[in-house]
Amino acid sequence: MTLAAAASAYHATDGTAYDVFLGRWTQRLAEPFLDFIDPPAGALLDVGCGTGSLARAMVARSPQRRVVGGVDIALPYVAFARSRSSPDNPAFAVADVARLPFADCAFAAAAAQLMLNFVPDPAAALNEMKRVTAPGGLLAATVWDFRGGLVYQRIFWDTAAAVDPAAGGARDRLFAGALALPDGLVRLFEQVGLAHIERTSLTIRMDYADFDDYWRPLLGGQGPVGTYVTALAPNVRSHIESRVRAAYLSGAPDGPRSPQRPGPCAGASARRTGSSSHRRPNMRDFAISYAIYRSIDHAAGMRRTL
Repeated sequence: MTLAAAASAYHATDGTAYDVFLGRWTQRLAEPFLDFIDPPAGALLDVGCGTGSLARAMVARSPQRRVVGGVDIALPYVAFARSRSSPDNPAFAVADVARLPFADCAFAAAAAQLMLNFVPDPAAALNEMKRVTAPGGLLAATVWDFRGGLVYQRIFWDTAAAVDPAAGGARDRLFAGALALPDGLVRLFEQVGLAHIERTSLTIRMDYADFDDYWRPLLGGQGPVGTYVTALAPNVRSHIESRVRAAYLSGAPDGPRSPQRPGPCAGASARRTGSSSHRRPNMRDFAISYAIYRSIDHAAGMRRTL
């Protein structure tokens, strides 16, 4: 995920706090995401890398690759990613996803995990991913399935909205965005000239040890949820915490929870035809694939086929 007031809508100030809040789940998502992508041989790029979960998973699967890189505009996240990786593979850099500092056709594949929801111009970011990917290469992305899944956030936002109208407004901005719609990501890919879209599923389970394991990461101030919670007056925060706790417990003793909902989440792949001045002639069309990520389903994702 990316940050910077001019380049992202995501509040990203602390890599350690993010890794506790969401990084543990992006690590879990990276595996089925890579199963779906099945990256081709060659250099790989993790766009909006956050604390580096996807890039590290890329290296773990293919340590012989010449280059695996990750870029994010949030320096605290990049610094955390570097601290958890070897010096040069994957290599992490601070960069705006709408102005990637790479030459045309530099990578065999570029992937964005949970990033496109949080940039002002997702089409510009996707076009940059296209630009730096070679003919015959692969692009991939995941976004939150705000409407169809994301139970851990629905518990919070729907409960908080009953206490504070401002929470309802924040929830509605997240859940009514273009990429939150069922075909939002499909339309984005079509907008930048991609076609032949094929869908699949990616799902993970989010396991919480107890309510504290659910609530404490929200206090780290990362992303829309963290920004909202840390800005609350102490008495309002305490009241919302007690209501969210009741929703989490649902009449049972405190302890492990793994909220889930039945049914798959959507995914897709697409091919793009045509050429441009920076592409070599007589190269086959390059494939574009992505998955719409539902965060808390229990089913395993399906592999993408082209």
